[in-house]
Amino acid sequence: MDRQNNENKLKEGEDFYYSPEGYKVFTEKFHLKRGYCCKNGCRHCPYGFSLTDPEGRKKKR
Repeated sequence: MDRQNNENKLKEGEDFYYSPEGYKVFTEKFHLKRGYCCKNGCRHCPYGFSLTDPEGRKKKR
């Protein structure tokens, strides 16, 4: 009963990687698989959210 479903397990290198400082960094693929923006300013946010922009959107380059 305590077994985690293999579908829900995170795969290192695919869903996340570790930064040089040792933090777990989620990839764009993980965020898309999750299906929504958490509005935390994630490094690889595919939804365009940014904590530094007052409107919460990354500026187009």
